[in-house]
Amino acid sequence: MNVLRDKRLGVAMGALLLLGIGVGTGVLLAPRLDGVAGEAAEGGGEREILYWYDPMIPNERYPGPGKSSMNMDLIPKYADEGGTNAAPGVRIDPALTQNLGVRYATARRGDLEGDLSATAIIDYNERDIAVVQSRADGFVQRVYNRAPGDVIAAGAPLVDLLVPSWGGAQTEYLAVRRTGDAPLIQAARQRLVLLGMSEGLIASVERSGRTRNTVTISAPTGGVIKTLGVRAGMSVAQGMTLAEINGLATVWVNAAIPEALASRLGVGQSVEVSLAAFPGERFTGRLTALLPELAGDSRTVTARIEMANRGGRLRPGMFGRITFGGGSTPALLVPTEAVIRTGERDLVMLALPEGRYRPAQVRIGREAGGQTEILAGLSEGERVVASGQFLIDSEASLSGVAARPIGGTAASAPAPRPRSAP
Repeated sequence: MNVLRDKRLGVAMGALLLLGIGVGTGVLLAPRLDGVAGEAAEGGGEREILYWYDPMIPNERYPGPGKSSMNMDLIPKYADEGGTNAAPGVRIDPALTQNLGVRYATARRGDLEGDLSATAIIDYNERDIAVVQSRADGFVQRVYNRAPGDVIAAGAPLVDLLVPSWGGAQTEYLAVRRTGDAPLIQAARQRLVLLGMSEGLIASVERSGRTRNTVTISAPTGGVIKTLGVRAGMSVAQGMTLAEINGLATVWVNAAIPEALASRLGVGQSVEVSLAAFPGERFTGRLTALLPELAGDSRTVTARIEMANRGGRLRPGMFGRITFGGGSTPALLVPTEAVIRTGERDLVMLALPEGRYRPAQVRIGREAGGQTEILAGLSEGERVVASGQFLIDSEASLSGVAARPIGGTAASAPAPRPRSAP
């Protein structure tokens, strides 16, 4: 009996001991589990996830992880990376911008140089063109070894024409002259003029008393032969163009002027021209016209300058630069390289606090000395990206960041409704 009682007592003591150990373990483990759960909850709340998206399709938003419509893994969009509840713009790691060599500039007030410079090309003066035509049907007997591009003097022979119809008319005129009837002689002479004979040819027939049905056509003005449409042995019709001669006494200098600067120019203004063919030498001319048509690809207006071509040194096709004089004017300036021209609008990339960036639409004016005038869209003292802005602009476009419009802050577009993850 004593032995049995001792065994029961031992079992009871063991059970109490195990119960105590279990309770103690639970008391010890409970605080540790609570701490882990608290840390997990706290860790999950460090960065708030707004939605999930595919960087290739930033407009598609999903409520949770998964695959996009392009079967790409979704990534989270955090609240501190931008969104409807965050400051506008896109945030880029400062270490990345440093590796890219991003440079900054500040919009400042300054004096913009008044001199306007533009590229220019010398061209023919198309107001100084002579067209040589045949005055009667005939045959080409000689072209005096002429060819397009030849430079000839005024009065130089171009072509000899045989005109059979003139021979008979001249014979009749000489017969009428022998009658001594003045009114009849005048009528016969007028008939020769109407047939296309020159006064010099008629006078030669009168002096010699012999017919001349072969006539030499000469250049009415000096210059370069632009076109020559006859060769020996050809037949020509009345009114046919035999040659075109462009004078070289004056030339045109055509310059491409940006449309924003065209309003500064006026017809009659004096212009200086420097040519690559004559380094260190300056030529002067006069602005004769601003052509009404705007070149759509380059957004420039053609300015036409007329210059005297002394000695024929200026040749069409020569390249140079023109300079229009003017005084300096105050303006809001940024480096020209900071302006992003898309063709539809002009942008600069604003450098905001905390490493954020946002594009801003601007209206630009004149350019000179590597500086561009900002007419609207930017305030003095604002920082812009002067180098590397194209990469930042691409990142902003992928993130759906709207450009700040001229005259205000871009209205927040309603966020697309999240789609269910596939």
